[in-house]
Amino acid sequence: MIGVFDSGVGGLTVVRALEQLMPSLSLVYFGDVARTPYGSKSSETILRYSRQNTEFLLEQGAKLIIVGCNSAASVAGHLLQEEYNVPVLEVITPAVDLAVESSKTGRIGVIGTRATISSHIYDEKIHHRRSGCKVISEPCPLLVPLVEEGWMAKKETKTILKKYLHPIKMQSVDTLVLGCTHYPLLKPLIASRIGKGVRIIDSSIAVANVLAEYLAAHPDFAATLRPDGEKQYFVSDTTDAVQSVARDIFNRDIDFKLAKVTGA
Repeated sequence: MIGVFDSGVGGLTVVRALEQLMPSLSLVYFGDVARTPYGSKSSETILRYSRQNTEFLLEQGAKLIIVGCNSAASVAGHLLQEEYNVPVLEVITPAVDLAVESSKTGRIGVIGTRATISSHIYDEKIHHRRSGCKVISEPCPLLVPLVEEGWMAKKETKTILKKYLHPIKMQSVDTLVLGCTHYPLLKPLIASRIGKGVRIIDSSIAVANVLAEYLAAHPDFAATLRPDGEKQYFVSDTTDAVQSVARDIFNRDIDFKLAKVTGA
């Protein structure tokens, strides 16, 4: 079983990408809706939450963890890889690799939470992969709460998004990384405001491709996973908005179970 966690329901975009690419994969998801958003929290708090979420998924039988939250990946990704005796993938590195390969001009925009942008992890990874790139990063702290509330089509969301994207658009980027797994739900709005010809990098799709490559390269590990396609969805809180956003992602109702994480 593959375990995926996120600060809320945005990480369900990762589950959707995995489901579309590998329908027979068994998955368990945990969305920490009660404590979202992570992007405004301290590094210490994000690390504690990430350890708790990982422990919960392992208790459910996960044999590989995907950190489906960019804020958690930027702060805790490398530590989780060191601390747990299971493979741990995160959404940042696959998105960086795809962005670097896609950009012709080397001018790459990144939008994310305050925690992700202030960590400079995208800047560092992009420059490590391809020196000379110009990275224009913009924190977008209001987008996660707006998505979690199901406000994707509201006029206020469109206005805020236009303001966030303006500085990046003015820098003539040819590639934009959605540095948060909530943001694919805003992709049509982003695409219409960032400008034609800008390739949008969806980290949920990128990490799904990386998992497929990992399983192909490790057939013995892949053989230990249940091929029954069972999906389990846990959240630390549920609201009508959570159900609505999940329907927007999957085009079907999702049976969420309530769970509280502890310890770690």
